[in-house]
Amino acid sequence: MKLPVVFHDNYYAKIGEDHKFPINKFGELAKLLKEKKLVNEFYQPYACSERTLQKAHSYKYIQHIKNKTLDEKNIKKIGFPLVDSVVQRSLFATGGTVLASKLAIHNGLACNTAGGSHHANFDGGAGYCVFNDVAVATHYLLDRGLAGRILIVDLDVHQGNGNSDIFKDDKNVFTFSMHSKSNYPAKKSISDLDVELDDNMEDKQYIKILKFYLNQLNQENFDFVFYIAGVDVHFNDRLGKLNVSDDGIKERDEIVTENFFSKGIPLCGVLGGGYNKDFDKLVELHTYLHQSCAKLL
Repeated sequence: MKLPVVFHDNYYAKIGEDHKFPINKFGELAKLLKEKKLVNEFYQPYACSERTLQKAHSYKYIQHIKNKTLDEKNIKKIGFPLVDSVVQRSLFATGGTVLASKLAIHNGLACNTAGGSHHANFDGGAGYCVFNDVAVATHYLLDRGLAGRILIVDLDVHQGNGNSDIFKDDKNVFTFSMHSKSNYPAKKSISDLDVELDDNMEDKQYIKILKFYLNQLNQENFDFVFYIAGVDVHFNDRLGKLNVSDDGIKERDEIVTENFFSKGIPLCGVLGGGYNKDFDKLVELHTYLHQSCAKLL
């Protein structure tokens, strides 16, 4: 059985050639997944509807994005120009995670080739995150009775502060964030479980800590998992402060996906961050999530 993978050409947006965010990575990742024969055809999402978005974001904020009327200060906080292609990209990437979550329920595993916009909260975006796709998809599954208790495993190098804010009073969602202590955001929010890592941590310690906390999470009863597989933990990442190798990231993704798959808990994988100094390496690192899932299926 082939791994269901979601992709849309609208994951690309016109943000300027010299922008810090590697927007070309989504298309290149899709190309590489086909080259590696991990995918024959992609599942194509629709743009996320306003009704679905409103479970995780305020109506006012959604309208400001869709009408491109957000004020300069809040546009700056997001870090993208508020142009049509960015609006479309945000709607399609969010729709992509919703679709991937439904595919995960039917197949045990599924991945988006974008997503993990974990800094966006109810009232606004931040840190290259316009809409919080995982939060939107989490609400979607809960509202439709497709899941009862959801775990968000966030291994991006930055804390998933948007998710912990959105779900701070929700007993049906457990937020776990394992991130660099000294990295963005400067003011962390409080997840159900936060694990703060010291600068320059290497593979052995990183994997040991991850295994310890996964064992703790295994004591709980979850019936769905979102996995934010940020590769900005890599030693050559421009925005990371950890020292994890290629092999460390590959092992991490295999441990996480196998842990939940072996227990029959559906898992939806999303990209999270990655700002490697070597663009080709960045794209390759992002394939490890999809490779680890494909191997299990």
